Amino acid sequence: MPIATVNPATGETLETFEALDRDALELRLARAEAAFREYRTTGFEYRAELLHRAADLLDDDRDRLARTMTTEMGKPLAQAAAETAKCARALRWYADHGAALIADELPGEEDVADSGAAAAYVRYRPLGVVLAVMPWNFPLWQVVRFAAPALMAGNVGLLKHASNVPRTALALEDVFRRAGVPEGCFQTLLIGSDAVEAVIRDRRVAAVTLTGSEPAGRSVAAVAGDELKKTVLELGGSDPFVVLPSADLGAAVRTAVKARTQNNGQSCIAAKRFIVHSDVYPRFANEFAEAMRALRVGDPMEPDTDIGPLATRQGRDDLSALVADALAHGAVAECGGRRPDGPLEQGWYYPPTVLTGITPAMRIHQEEAFGPVATLYRVNSLDEAVALANDTPFGLSSNVWTTDPAEQERCVRDIEAGGVFFNGMTASHPALPFGGVKRSGYGRELAGHGIREFCNVTTVWLGAR
Repeated sequence: MPIATVNPATGETLETFEALDRDALELRLARAEAAFREYRTTGFEYRAELLHRAADLLDDDRDRLARTMTTEMGKPLAQAAAETAKCARALRWYADHGAALIADELPGEEDVADSGAAAAYVRYRPLGVVLAVMPWNFPLWQVVRFAAPALMAGNVGLLKHASNVPRTALALEDVFRRAGVPEGCFQTLLIGSDAVEAVIRDRRVAAVTLTGSEPAGRSVAAVAGDELKKTVLELGGSDPFVVLPSADLGAAVRTAVKARTQNNGQSCIAAKRFIVHSDVYPRFANEFAEAMRALRVGDPMEPDTDIGPLATRQGRDDLSALVADALAHGAVAECGGRRPDGPLEQGWYYPPTVLTGITPAMRIHQEEAFGPVATLYRVNSLDEAVALANDTPFGLSSNVWTTDPAEQERCVRDIEAGGVFFNGMTASHPALPFGGVKRSGYGRELAGHGIREFCNVTTVWLGAR
């Protein structure tokens, strides 16, 4: 994929960018190494001040940054503005809480004495240069949720962003520069995917974090593993949305629509498989399909648009192929199911779609649908619901609608995912760890878990004098 800004609403290429050549890349790596030597010695108060300044700039630039994101990847403008605001809040959260999250840890006095020490403690020290390989779907948020804890911990960052959001990547680098973040501490690398391996293998890079597809995660993990470098991977998801008889069905339907279509349905933690108990299935299925059918598809810059275009032509074509395969194997499209005609043909649009009659013979039963396509299943018991929820190679998050405490505890115990959200929609928040299991990756972002991922957990032991 060339490094370019292509408007997915029209297919028009607005700007192309030259990839860094070898000398330019070497300059940035050397600059990052030099920056870390100094930045790691700074105090938490100084780093927090930088993050607060960056947050203020994000708030000041919210409208401009939102338009940049919408132009590059097609999310509705209001959602892009909300993403910018969320990034500002995350920067402030780490500025305010980061020092406490990685403060020195003191073991119990008896344990210290038993170790033969006069004193002992654990200190979290920064690892160094962290390479972030990031996707286009939340082009600011995905980066900030790595950058805020990394910078607060004393690491420095190199960003290899998706090739279709270069303007957003450069805009965030400019925000950190204007906030006073020292030169070299946060740099955007305009490089193609073919150049990533060499950067991972460079001795100056200490660790890698990636959010993206399973194949990308496998590739990065293999190279980093060969170099014995730490990785955090947040990969795909096919999250279940389980609705049981005690659910508030009106709230469940409203949330289901938002959970499936937010960001034009292009979210790893979007609910994708809707697993509904037979006692409430008829009403849920009818109201869900009706609400999905009523969503307005159109120009993402318009305030009344619910669903914009998918970010890439390939993504639109892949989603269309998944739906076509399901229909060919007997699925029924309760709404949507085919690419739109008329003016929307010029862009990479796909309508909100609800599929029923899904069977294991269909690709969509196991593959992630990255767009506004929901699969709807009917089950007769909680046992069936849990089994179906786990019948996926992914395990990122999950949603369960029930007010029964016993059912909630059963789902916490048995659903194979990095999160279980009851009576609400899966969302990421700086105070809560985020990540998955199985083929959804490993490691955690956000909260204390996220800031400690790229720290050298150092034992300090002092013998008696």
